[in-house]
Amino acid sequence: MKKLFLLLTVFTMVFTSCEPLEDINAEVDALPSAIVGDDSFTLSADDYDELGLSYGSFSSEDDAKTMLPAFLADKYPVWGKASSVNVGYQLYVGNAEGVIDFTSATSYQFSNADYATTGSDAFGFYPDVNELDQIPAILAAQVIAPTEGQIILAEYKKYTEVPVVGLASIAEYNFAGSMEGWTITDVVGDLGWTSETGYVQGNGYSGGQQANEDWLISPEIDLSTESNLKFQITHELDYAGDKSLLKILVSTDYANDVAAATWTEITLGTAVSGDMAPSEDYDFSAYDGEKIHIALKYESTDSDAGRWRVESLAVKTLGATGDTSNMGAYFKYENGSWEAVEGVYFLSSADFDSMGEASGQPGRYNNFGSSIPPNNYLPVFLANKYPFAQESDELFVIYDYYSSSSGAQLRGNVFTFSAGSWSPFESTISTTLQFGHDGSTWVPDNTIKYTLVRNADYEYMASQLTTAEYSGLIGNLAKYGDFDYNWTQDQINYALALFLDYHDPSAAEGQKYLLSYVVYDNGENTFQRSFIKTNGAWVVNE
Repeated sequence: MKKLFLLLTVFTMVFTSCEPLEDINAEVDALPSAIVGDDSFTLSADDYDELGLSYGSFSSEDDAKTMLPAFLADKYPVWGKASSVNVGYQLYVGNAEGVIDFTSATSYQFSNADYATTGSDAFGFYPDVNELDQIPAILAAQVIAPTEGQIILAEYKKYTEVPVVGLASIAEYNFAGSMEGWTITDVVGDLGWTSETGYVQGNGYSGGQQANEDWLISPEIDLSTESNLKFQITHELDYAGDKSLLKILVSTDYANDVAAATWTEITLGTAVSGDMAPSEDYDFSAYDGEKIHIALKYESTDSDAGRWRVESLAVKTLGATGDTSNMGAYFKYENGSWEAVEGVYFLSSADFDSMGEASGQPGRYNNFGSSIPPNNYLPVFLANKYPFAQESDELFVIYDYYSSSSGAQLRGNVFTFSAGSWSPFESTISTTLQFGHDGSTWVPDNTIKYTLVRNADYEYMASQLTTAEYSGLIGNLAKYGDFDYNWTQDQINYALALFLDYHDPSAAEGQKYLLSYVVYDNGENTFQRSFIKTNGAWVVNE
């Protein structure tokens, strides 16, 4: 009944008190019998994000010991002294050697002019073109003063089918997990534009509607040689009262100062709705031959805060068009020329699509993430792509990855073909760390909790206590599997230390045990005693 009353007291405190949580913790620990709990769990992807660990692992055991106490305090707010939690986590042991050479390489993104130098009248390589033969000449012309051994990721488009005459993108921005080089100018408020998994988002709501003005501005778009231009945006708008607060603007004189530039608003014929959808191909010919910046201006008030999501945006003109795949290949500068790097594969957008395009699948936004782990997909992908792989074949696989805490980035790993399947190099190992509550906070603790087994453990102690001091005590110990009221605490401690020498003879220095045992005194009563291995002997740990 006492325990039930205690629990009711604690829950009343949690749900009705106006005191801070730390005051509640202090009061719980000050109670005669603090709430004691034991648990075991493994950190999830969401837990790592909460801890600010975008890679889903700790860099060292010391980092885990430092960061987890506060996490546990939030997870178990009413547990007190003598509670324990065993936490399973991933410990980083290092990436496969050489991966960083590719994930940190400089990226060169092909322009329409680059494709033109290869004789193409389209905005990508044709399906029958071996682009690896064409790229070195383009890099030679575009990369100034390369250094010996320099590695570059060449990013380009390739048509998946022979293109036809139609509207083709001159400048295209896909905002899935990336700002795409656009910059933010914050004029009013603390909210506004953010990068999300599948789009950029303008939002002025956080616990309530708030006044904001936030500009998202493109890099310079060079249209000096273009004509008959069109503009298209794929976006959605939710919860907005006055849609005129949200504007698409164009400037031909912007120079890093939104107030000093002249801006012209684009008024689309297709009204933005609550579903992600493309606009019409808007007549953009007013900017034929110009160099421009496009701005997405988000405004909200304390009574009207819409949510504007923009998935992609493009400036187009008449030309060859068709479905393309975003691709990449690595080149290394050696002996005066650029050579394709063998043994490394960069995942294309078509590769991601082949792994599924539904929500929660890689092709949805053409990247992996904490909830879409690459190792769940790549072994099967590689098996399909390389059906004739040989034992011990190795391949660097580089891919786009989106982290909610770090945004878009390149990651990679080495995969090895062995025993009929592809396996990734494991950069982390699974391990555990136990924490105990010391009455005020969670601390790393190696205490092992053990309840003596009746009657075997008690019989063992009785067999070892052969001196005259114990001759009148061990009969009860062996027969009933408990101590009784005739035992002193020092005698019980001595017997329990003998048992630990037998139970865990190779225990390391500093190892702790919390033993639960039974004493008969007007009924059976369970007690606990803590021991620690000190200078090779088990001593009571007060």
